Amino acid sequence: MLKNLKVEVDRTKLKWVGLVPIGIILVIMLFSCFYTVDQTEYAVLITLGKPNPAILEPGLKFKLPFVQSVKKISRETFSLTFGYSETTPEISKRRSNIAEPDDVTVYMNEAKMITGDENIILVDFEVQWRVTDPIKFFYNNEDPVLTLRNVVSAALRGVIGSAKVDEALTDGRAQIMNDVRSLLTRLVDSYDIGIGIVNVNLQDVDLPTEQVSAAFKKVTSAREDKITKVNEATRYKNERVNSAQGQKEALISNAERAKTERIEKAKGDVATFNAIYSEYIKNKEVTKQRLVIETLNKILPKAKIYIMDEGSGTVKYLPIDVIKDTKGGAEQ
Repeated sequence: MLKNLKVEVDRTKLKWVGLVPIGIILVIMLFSCFYTVDQTEYAVLITLGKPNPAILEPGLKFKLPFVQSVKKISRETFSLTFGYSETTPEISKRRSNIAEPDDVTVYMNEAKMITGDENIILVDFEVQWRVTDPIKFFYNNEDPVLTLRNVVSAALRGVIGSAKVDEALTDGRAQIMNDVRSLLTRLVDSYDIGIGIVNVNLQDVDLPTEQVSAAFKKVTSAREDKITKVNEATRYKNERVNSAQGQKEALISNAERAKTERIEKAKGDVATFNAIYSEYIKNKEVTKQRLVIETLNKILPKAKIYIMDEGSGTVKYLPIDVIKDTKGGAEQ
């Protein structure tokens, strides 16, 4: 009896021991069925190796264990550096001739390029990109980031190869960036790897040797001095031209004013002459005497007037001015 009871207990224990792993597996499977999609990432649901064409919305999601899986990629903007790196990426093992000045790793094989006038320069380039189609990013290419790097190399070397070294080192860099951006965008679109180009930056362009670099810096400095002198000369020219223009306008204005004054004065003189002439016609002698007296007053304003008596043998005169002065003094 006791022996049979013991056997039953052992069987019950064995049954529970067998159920515990099954329960653990079921719990793990239950938890693996649920997952979350963040707003800052793309998520693609894959069923038996085939991706669902609809991109998953953010939130808590369910999937079938062992049948479905999820691939995620960030929606953020990524940065791909060409010719240098501040932190050594995994792809650096594919590069060679690595130099490390300060905290920046320089990849000489990437940075060295030849210009259209057969000069060697070192170019540091940055591309900012983001994923635009996660399904194409995951399935249209085995390594889309490496493909992007190769496309950047082709676009950059193509544009640099058609530019002159002076343009790459000085004022032609903006045009080079625009050309690389346009060519790179076309190439990436043609590869259809689900990547979009956000921006490109030509970080640095230099020459491989210090002597050549110093010589080009002197050329650049001389060119900047030339531009400064030209700007100063242009400013001086504009100042002198503006000053001369102002003087010219002032002279023209003064001449116009003098012209107007003389015309008006002539008109007044004509009116005065016509008025005098009309009076002269009426009484010629009186007008003639008045004009003579007025003219004398203008010509000899301080002359003394004497009234002479020529009838007798002696010269007699009447001192009008003395009498006038005496009378004026008496009135005061």
